[in-house]
Order: sequence, then structure tokens, then C-alpha cells
Amino acid sequence: MTISEPPKFRRYAAEERAAMLVKAGLECLGEGGITAFTIDNICKKAEASRGLIAHHFGSKDGLLAAVYEAAYEPMLQEVNSDPPLKFPSMLKRIFGVESYSVENLRIWLALWGEFAVNPKLRAAHQRNYGSYKAAVEAAIEEHCFAHGLKVDAAAMAASVIALADGFWLEQCIDPEGFDSARALAAAQSLLEPLLGKLEDADES
Repeated sequence: MTISEPPKFRRYAAEERAAMLVKAGLECLGEGGITAFTIDNICKKAEASRGLIAHHFGSKDGLLAAVYEAAYEPMLQEVNSDPPLKFPSMLKRIFGVESYSVENLRIWLALWGEFAVNPKLRAAHQRNYGSYKAAVEAAIEEHCFAHGLKVDAAAMAASVIALADGFWLEQCIDPEGFDSARALAAAQSLLEPLLGKLEDADES
């Protein structure tokens, strides 16, 4: 008779365990929206105890704020680089973000719907949106200075982000009729009367 060895348990570092909970939270939102974002579902996916959410994040709302940070990070990476991106190149990145999937749409719809009732999530959004908008605004200002143009860079940055969000929604709703290339072309056609030809700096 062969005696099986007892299961081996891995002890995770605190940072690893926190990251696993965030990943599980993202997966729950992606699969079922905010109604699937429950402590039981998250702990089951992360193979963690309920107490670890309170230990690492204080509460489920704290975890939701951390999930929001994780969802926003790829977008921040798209607009921040060293050296800074030229605006035409940044525009191409904004409308070509690979994370713009239907699954991520469910995540964002769930998060957007919580802003009004979750102060921690609202604070995280204000901080991340501010960083994102600042990078877009700086690229627009540099572009205008280089080409002798005068525009309201702050207002235009907000408009670019709103366009990206709107086109992304349309792309997720009708992926066969609207894609990233069409979204980029539409954005360029709207912006070029004010900013001139927006050729990709990496290709020009």
C-alpha cells in the first residue's frame, strides 16, 4: 500500500498574496461585473481566507480601489515613457491599447458604476485620471509649441480621453463594425483641423 504524501502548501509573501487577491478581483469583475465581486468569489479564486482581504486592504471597498489601480495601470503605461512620447505617437497608443477587450469593458462598467457610492474608489479615480490627463496634456502642449499653435491643452486632453472611452465602448459593443484603426482615424480627423497633420512620430 502506497502512502500518499501530505499536500505541500506554499507560503506566499504578503505582496504576492495581495497581488493574488487583486487579480482574483479583476477576474470576478470581468466575468460577472460588480455582482460577482463578492468576498466569497474572490477568496475562492485566490485560494485565500476571508480575513486576508481585511488584513491587506482594510475592507472589500479597499480591495476594489486596489483593483481599480491595477485596471488603470496599463493605460498609464501607454502614455508615460522616457523620453516622453510625441502627441501623434501617444494618440496612436491611446487608441491601440490591447487591454480594450470586452472582458475589460465589463470591469470598467462595474468600476464606473461604483464611483458615486465608493469614496475610496472615487479618490483613486481622481488620482489616476489626473496623472493620465496630465501626460496627454503635456504632449499636446509640446506639440503646439513645436508647431506654433495655440489651443486649450487641458480641454483638448479631456476631449481626447473622452473620445477614447467612447470609441472603446463602441468597439466593444460592435467589434466587427468598429475597431481600433477606425477609432484612431476618427480621432485624427477630429483633431487635425486644430493640430495639423498628426503623423506618427515613430513612422515619419
